[in-house]
Amino acid sequence: MFLVEKSFISTPRLSLFRPLPHHPRLSFTSPSPNYILKEASRRNLQAKCAHSASTMADGIEDKTGSLKDQLSKIFEASLKVTVPDVHVEPLIVACAKKEFGDYQCNNAMSVWAKIKGSGTTFRGPQPVGQAIMKNIPETEMIESCSIAGPGFVNIKLSGKWIAKSILKMLIDGIDIWAPKLPFKRAIVDFSSPNIAKEMHVGHLRSTIIGDTLARMLEFSKVDVLRRNHVGDWGTQFGMLIEFLFEKFPSGEVNDQDIGELEVFYKASKKRFDDDTEFKERAQQAVVKLQAGEEKYRKAWAQICEISRKGYEKVYQRLGVHLEEKGESFYNPYIADTLDLLRQKGLIEESDGAQVIFIEGKKIPLIVVKRDGGFNYASTDLAALWYRLNEEKAEWIIYVTDVGQREHFEMFFTAAKRAGWLPTNESEYPKTSHVGFGLVLGDDGKRFRTRSTEVVKLVDLLDEAKTRCKAALVERGKAVEWTEEELESTAEAVGYGAVKYADLKNNRLTNYTFNFDQMLNDKGNTAVYLLYAHARISSIIRKSGKDIEELKKEGQLILEKNEERALGLHLLQFAEVVEEACTNLLPNVLCEYLYDLSEKFTSFYSVCQVVGSPEETSRLLLCEATAVVMRKCFHILGITPVYKI
Repeated sequence: MFLVEKSFISTPRLSLFRPLPHHPRLSFTSPSPNYILKEASRRNLQAKCAHSASTMADGIEDKTGSLKDQLSKIFEASLKVTVPDVHVEPLIVACAKKEFGDYQCNNAMSVWAKIKGSGTTFRGPQPVGQAIMKNIPETEMIESCSIAGPGFVNIKLSGKWIAKSILKMLIDGIDIWAPKLPFKRAIVDFSSPNIAKEMHVGHLRSTIIGDTLARMLEFSKVDVLRRNHVGDWGTQFGMLIEFLFEKFPSGEVNDQDIGELEVFYKASKKRFDDDTEFKERAQQAVVKLQAGEEKYRKAWAQICEISRKGYEKVYQRLGVHLEEKGESFYNPYIADTLDLLRQKGLIEESDGAQVIFIEGKKIPLIVVKRDGGFNYASTDLAALWYRLNEEKAEWIIYVTDVGQREHFEMFFTAAKRAGWLPTNESEYPKTSHVGFGLVLGDDGKRFRTRSTEVVKLVDLLDEAKTRCKAALVERGKAVEWTEEELESTAEAVGYGAVKYADLKNNRLTNYTFNFDQMLNDKGNTAVYLLYAHARISSIIRKSGKDIEELKKEGQLILEKNEERALGLHLLQFAEVVEEACTNLLPNVLCEYLYDLSEKFTSFYSVCQVVGSPEETSRLLLCEATAVVMRKCFHILGITPVYKI
């Protein structure tokens, strides 16, 4: 069971106030009236803070949110008593060395730096740490504390409290562990393919990363608007429309007529480059399209719809949902948006174009081209204005390759100069560019087919499924399972393997696409993790117990070190999601999921579950692990499997 270690310093949880220690300089003189009034005021404030701390401690175990959040509330109460005249934010971190404890409060040194030389009764950072520890409110969350070095307060959480918190999650649902973020609405702008072009591996990264970021924020109870900012406007459409009219004079076409849209695009582009007369007609077609002529609008809409059917094949396989608001949607807002910027004196003439000069950049941000046309920057500024003013977004996240970083830096700087965004990066509303690296082939170059063409995402995903199905058949699952089970498992594992291979890497780095590595059932792969979840599900099934009944009537007891380590890791889920959201790094969640699987393996190798005296408790711990794994899978866009 969990006992207080003798080496830990045992202290009362809360001291309402302590008398000032004997001061040699005051021992033979009477204190002045001003000193008496000041000291009485100080003690009164300290007593009030202590009462507030005690009140804050009441019901603190019922709070939701991350472990760090809950510990921060406890230590905030202690700090208010310890240094009532100083505003201090609790500094809570996980202990680097687990033998010292689970978490650490690192406020003593920074508090000492603030109060040193101000007549304080403290004589260094360690006494400050001692006082912080003594003034911790009564709470069942903390089993014991100790002091290390210059006042670091090491915290050991109560095993009973860990078990109680896990059981509460099993009964009330994992949403009670959702982190609390300081904003309510976000826009995630991701995927964003160009009409009439095939989605390539760059779009795969944008789609997978963007979907995961959206899911992380949604789990954190943020209202997320998923935006597909497709390239459905611009000069290329004059070329496409005019080529369509040549091939189909009636203007009535479908995807069978056009065939491969990428081939259609390349043929029209070649014609545009080689034929001056065709080029002139294409340029006139753009003017007619932008003027709203019915014939050209209809042809444009047909081309867009054919493209959407191709995109949906990818989105359907990936289980990704977006709302399309392409470049054409924001076109009516561009002129007024630029007028607002002109009124602020931001737009200047330069070589016949209209630009915004950005400090530190050699090339300005062009918002109106020499021919009077708009461009990406024009559309992005109009879209940002709309998202801030009409959609009331507090955080707008753009997911594109790292090559577009400078564009977004300039575009965000222009918005800050206009007063649309605060200059302080920690304030809302704010914008972020989520860049990502390249997908490479085994040769270390950009991933392409043997014919040097960009790989079609539909083909790539289907290949992953086919390989998974072949592996399952080889293991004899075709005999054991129905065809439907075989298909659904091959999809879950195949598509999940592609996603996880991308997401487990820091998004800023390049990674090598390799089917053999991502479909390996050993190591840090989706296959290994999905199989681990299936094994946990199998343990619960084989017990023959009704897990829902166990949740209502059973107890969770964490006696062995491996049980406690697994339980603590489960409770850290919320702070991991919060870190991943704050830094927009899905790989943080992948690392947590892999570590969770490893900790479960350590637990299961030491602790018998089915048939042991602790069966009920350990089955509940198995179920809690499976629940957290499933939530991780959901956030990563991976479908769990229950048998393998």
